[in-house]
Amino acid sequence: MPHPPRSAFQPELTALFASVQQHFQDVIVPLWQGPGWNPELGLPYEALDASHQPLPPQRYRAMACARQLYLFSSLIGQVPDAQERAAALFHSLQQHFHDAEYGGWFYSIDPQGTPLDQRKDLYTHAFILFACAHYWDKVREPQVESVLNATLQVIAQHFATGDGLHEASLDRDWSSLNTGPLQNPLMHLAEAFLAALSVRPDNAMQDALVDLCTAMHKRFVDPQHDVLMEKPLGSVDNWFEPGHQFEWYFLLESSPLLRGSALHTSLERAFAFTERLGVDPHTGAVRAMLDLDGHSKDGTQRIWAQAEYLRALTLRPNGEDAVLQQLQALQQRHLHAGGWYECRDEQGEVSRQDMPSTTPYHLATCYRGLVDYLG
Repeated sequence: MPHPPRSAFQPELTALFASVQQHFQDVIVPLWQGPGWNPELGLPYEALDASHQPLPPQRYRAMACARQLYLFSSLIGQVPDAQERAAALFHSLQQHFHDAEYGGWFYSIDPQGTPLDQRKDLYTHAFILFACAHYWDKVREPQVESVLNATLQVIAQHFATGDGLHEASLDRDWSSLNTGPLQNPLMHLAEAFLAALSVRPDNAMQDALVDLCTAMHKRFVDPQHDVLMEKPLGSVDNWFEPGHQFEWYFLLESSPLLRGSALHTSLERAFAFTERLGVDPHTGAVRAMLDLDGHSKDGTQRIWAQAEYLRALTLRPNGEDAVLQQLQALQQRHLHAGGWYECRDEQGEVSRQDMPSTTPYHLATCYRGLVDYLG
């Protein structure tokens, strides 16, 4: 996409981004190469505390393994030992989470490495597809492409509901749990399809992506405000999340295939509405959950939503001042010398001291968007 002409803000923005990137490579990534890594299981711990000690493990999730596989795949050639870590994560994904009997991947294992929650959820499978696409693009190993193909097959065969949408969760043997479709797993499925299509053509996957976005517009978009709800229209106690609005906007706006679709048009229309209700005009903080009247259902300010808003702004016209302000907000409100603050409460006070292994994925994709923006 063509970007708007550079302004007087560019030198300051470039310098600030260089500082934030350095923090990512010097502080955040090493947390998961060292104290955040369990060498016995070959998996990242779920979270570190403020002093960089692993929280006592209750479980390890396949989704968390896949997000870290994406992280280290994205760092191959930039960070020492990134390729070795990516290879270890790919091996662990297969060793610990793959269901040899029914196919697909378990949701989680216990601290001893035994299958714990054996359900099959779309969110997990979407991230496995996403991570394998990025990893295969870097290493081009047949085994990685084989897992990528197996994931696509499982998603099409078991999760697809025939109307463009997909079940959010199924039992271990693929029997129905009657969850129906949910917004967030479907968004990450769209993200995974886009990642896979960026590394190889696949007409069936392209059709599935277009059908998914068409069905999302029909089943999830509020016709009055054009925002994507978290549950299908008509569901009891529905809500929308500004962070997800911005995340969807980036995916649609950055894709030549999806730009101009009905879903993209709605999210384009809803952008200002989402900013008005969902972003604090003084701090730039993104609110977690709202109803359509603008009432807060959860005022927590999460780092991932901040990152997604910043990434979305890189694709808005004449947004360089806004990009600079939001990068400043991310740095000042969420990054610190020892890592990051995951959450602040409605009053802006730090409400979580732990650092989950899943968060660097959001920072990595956000910074990738900023690299593209700055050219």
